[in-house]
Amino acid sequence: MINVSFEFFPPADANMEATLWHSIERLGPLGPRFVSVTYGADGSTRTRTHHVVSRIQRETALTGAPHLTCVGASRAEVLDIARQYWQQGVRHIVALRGDPPQGAERYAPHPDGFAYAADLVAGLRRVADFEISVAAYPETHPEAPSPQFDLDNLKRKLDAGATRAITQFFFDTEAFLRFRDRCAAAGIGAPIVPGILPITRFDRVRRIAERCRTSIPPWLEERFSGLEEDPETRRLIAASVAIEQVKTLERHGVCDFHFYTLNRAELTFAICHTLGLRPGAQTPAAAGLAQACGEVK
Repeated sequence: MINVSFEFFPPADANMEATLWHSIERLGPLGPRFVSVTYGADGSTRTRTHHVVSRIQRETALTGAPHLTCVGASRAEVLDIARQYWQQGVRHIVALRGDPPQGAERYAPHPDGFAYAADLVAGLRRVADFEISVAAYPETHPEAPSPQFDLDNLKRKLDAGATRAITQFFFDTEAFLRFRDRCAAAGIGAPIVPGILPITRFDRVRRIAERCRTSIPPWLEERFSGLEEDPETRRLIAASVAIEQVKTLERHGVCDFHFYTLNRAELTFAICHTLGLRPGAQTPAAAGLAQACGEVK
């Protein structure tokens, strides 16, 4: 059985909010296991993240999963946020170390905060019985001194009580499969869910990949070459690339996928369709989505 989840980010204005809720309305009927909402590099979107997750919980039957990081807050503040989420019915959190604040060269823990994601996971476990997702890096975290160090850190997060690991996006499918094998050899039994990024703009994805040290295979460069002024063909190529990727992973036994939607539904919906996912009948979840989205149109 195929399971999917979707990631969104908090909108910055009314037009972006309308786009977000249109995308949730479009993708929600596919029955995602959860929908996550990002937190911002330095926790700067905390209020907007809370707003989106609260609305998902209040107005839809979807499972909202806020991101929560170690950056910019004390342990007490972070755990207080977690308690508030639990009281509002949130049962799933994506626990991350977080990126350095804008302008900082390297990550530095808050003086009174959680140092790393494994510490955050352990803290959340003391608050309530959350389902907790954490991050994994098939091509190694850019700050890790070695792949083994990175793998050991992932195991610490899972041993601290995380439920699953969601990977950084990747385009080299073999890199993910090798990473999955290394996880199994290290005694990691939790699901390792591939993070899939449909390519809406190749130049933007290339810049993100450089920061994350995600490799761009030469064949991928070639497919998008010369399409800078041809958005229609880019969309077709982007869909074919992602569909090829997920179908290859499916043939290798992968049945869980996490999509970085960038708040757009079209490509993610098409990819899910090829995986056999279809919108259901007008369920209470779908009805709630339609009502919620109607308010922002």
